[in-house]
Amino acid sequence: MQREEFLQQLWLDYVHLNPDLAALDLWSRVPSAEYLAIVTLNHGPFSSEALLPTLAHFGYRRAGQYAMADRGVLVSCLTPDDDGAWLLLVELQPGALTREPRRRLETLVGTAHPADCRGQNLLCRGRPWPMPDWATYQQLLRAHPLAAWIAALGPRLHHAGLDCERLGEPLAGLDRQLRQAGLPGSDDRRHGLFPVSPLLDYRYYTAASRRLAFAEGDEHRIVPGGLALVQHSLPGPQERAAELLLPEHTRCEIA
Repeated sequence: MQREEFLQQLWLDYVHLNPDLAALDLWSRVPSAEYLAIVTLNHGPFSSEALLPTLAHFGYRRAGQYAMADRGVLVSCLTPDDDGAWLLLVELQPGALTREPRRRLETLVGTAHPADCRGQNLLCRGRPWPMPDWATYQQLLRAHPLAAWIAALGPRLHHAGLDCERLGEPLAGLDRQLRQAGLPGSDDRRHGLFPVSPLLDYRYYTAASRRLAFAEGDEHRIVPGGLALVQHSLPGPQERAAELLLPEHTRCEIA
């Protein structure tokens, strides 16, 4: 598999989960996303360290790794060897959970068939373990929303971030279009997976919920992903928006 195929599969999986976002006219004007936020967890073949060699094969190098203890995640910022989208690999640390939710999550992940735990498309093919029951999902949701999301959806693309400057329209105009399309955005910089730097203007749009069948036949609605818009707060920056996404005062770089 080459990078173009990897990104295509990643994107197809994302729009399949989020048909309301896929239907937006916005995509016809997108040369590429500014960044793609991918969620995984620190467990076996799904850990960042296990995934990095494959991503390096696709031409990505790690520009920084940042710890966010209040969220129980590590974020690896990966840059491509061209002007394409950055990857933000958001890795949940099961150790951030209390004992019983952690045991439930690790037991669930451990039931994945070995054949589904290898290959270059681990991040593109959905949940590799059985669907949890609703009670397990609710317990994980109370413990950590990201743990519940991973349990039900697996390691995959969570949301795409778009740079308004690349789209050729200010954030206010794009925000108005998305609101008219039924997607109210939030400018809360702590609303998404990670806090966002004040060097960027930011909006996060939650996708419509999807009805999924949980184990034992229960059907419930959950939110599978979202979309973010970013724009430089100050004119004339040299850095890509993805480089400025994580705020200095909330991140801890790991040597």
